[in-house]
Amino acid sequence: MGHVLIIGGSGGIGAALVQAHRAGGDTVVALSRSVDGFDITDEGSVAAHLGAFDVPFERVVVATGALEINGAAPEKSIKAITARAMADQFALNTIGPALVLSHAHKLLSRKGPAVFAVLSARVGSIGDNRIGGWVSYRAAKAGVNQVVHTSAIELARTHPQACVMALHPGTVETPFTQKYLGRHPAVPASEAAGNLKGLMDRATPAQSGGFYDYSGAEVTW
Repeated sequence: MGHVLIIGGSGGIGAALVQAHRAGGDTVVALSRSVDGFDITDEGSVAAHLGAFDVPFERVVVATGALEINGAAPEKSIKAITARAMADQFALNTIGPALVLSHAHKLLSRKGPAVFAVLSARVGSIGDNRIGGWVSYRAAKAGVNQVVHTSAIELARTHPQACVMALHPGTVETPFTQKYLGRHPAVPASEAAGNLKGLMDRATPAQSGGFYDYSGAEVTW
């Protein structure tokens, strides 16, 4: 049991992560745009909200993200990209988590094991990309994977017991994915949250800087 911060705590997976941790006896703080006015894409908002904490957390999870932003659906090919849609994807899915990670040294406990997890996606894997499409979303998730890996190297110098990781939650039944499920098998948000919590519970510093799916299997970059 410990102190846990869930960013994006009102979303499908985020809310389920809040419930899973509270059910496990953790003290959970949840931040979201809709409830708290926390805008992960705004540097001032991130600094103000995260700077207000004076108690370190044993776990921080960034559970924000979106496939569609301002009505722009994932592109079917490179021919369909627009600068605005790509910039929006990077703002939310790459820059936002990076801004939160810039505060990690102040947020994470140094007194024992700690985990900082960012929800990524398997489609952000360059090595696993076989079909193309979804250019902006793929690129933004690949970008956040690099941010996580770099942050893990730096944080190890001050937090040797910490594990910083990018996590693929699987295909989850939420409003976020409803239009894109198709024939792909999906799991309820509560099940996905349980899988992710179990993975974070077992995480070790040796895994820091890695990219893992919900089962604990390492995902290729």
